[in-house]
Amino acid sequence: MSTVMISAQDINKLRQATGAGMMDCRKALTETNGDFEAAIDWLRKQGQKVAAKRSDREAKEGVVIAQTTADNKTGIVVCVSCETDFVSKNADFIAFAKSIADAAIANNVTTLDQLMGVSIGSLTVATMVDEKLATIGEKIGVTKFERIDAPYVASYIHGAYRIGVLVGLDKEAAEAGKDVAMQIAALNPVAVDATAVPADVIAREKDIILELMKQDPKMAGKPEEMLNKIVDGKMGAFFKEQTLTAQAFVKDSSKSVGDYLRESGNVTVSAFKRVALG
Repeated sequence: MSTVMISAQDINKLRQATGAGMMDCRKALTETNGDFEAAIDWLRKQGQKVAAKRSDREAKEGVVIAQTTADNKTGIVVCVSCETDFVSKNADFIAFAKSIADAAIANNVTTLDQLMGVSIGSLTVATMVDEKLATIGEKIGVTKFERIDAPYVASYIHGAYRIGVLVGLDKEAAEAGKDVAMQIAALNPVAVDATAVPADVIAREKDIILELMKQDPKMAGKPEEMLNKIVDGKMGAFFKEQTLTAQAFVKDSSKSVGDYLRESGNVTVSAFKRVALG
């Protein structure tokens, strides 16, 4: 039995992240001693249709800027977070976030820590954030930084600075890069293809599928080896839905993203980054 106090705020956070009901969220958090990610898995193992783990749940409000160098060889995404949409929609705050992104490009920044030490005029980014916090009166911060280097990098900002995407390609392909970036913004794949899905993500999905199968009366008495083979087969659907090149192309669902890239001149996606407010 859980000894952790489950607050209404915890329950609401889980509801917003998963869409599950209040009582289900309370039960999930109780069963997992308040572990947020474990609670998501618990809900999925009960058959709840909730989202898989994503890293874009951290920032509540703010501005996400994605941009590239002039030669499109490097791209960066910066998330400057705040507490309210009133601040995030303010033109001065958007300009503030853009100035930080510009500084990242101009100084060839590779990490978030390095970015915080970069100077804009006479002040470092860290000092500017502190001063902005004092001026605005609510907590703000540079909470995310991503970078891609490739022969060609496309960038895309979606939904009034709420999602920023970078796509690394093996050759110059501006139109394909934009289309694929829009695909990533919309469908949030976990990896470029099945071979690039992290082992822990695969293990997690297999565990959830296996648990659901064990709850199915039709699977009662089936040997573990057979169940594992069925799980491997069901993972095909996961890869089709959750990996970029296997997904149906949003602009033409009759083809996959991989098909579209081949038709666009055998373009290859080497990497992508997606940063979103959640």
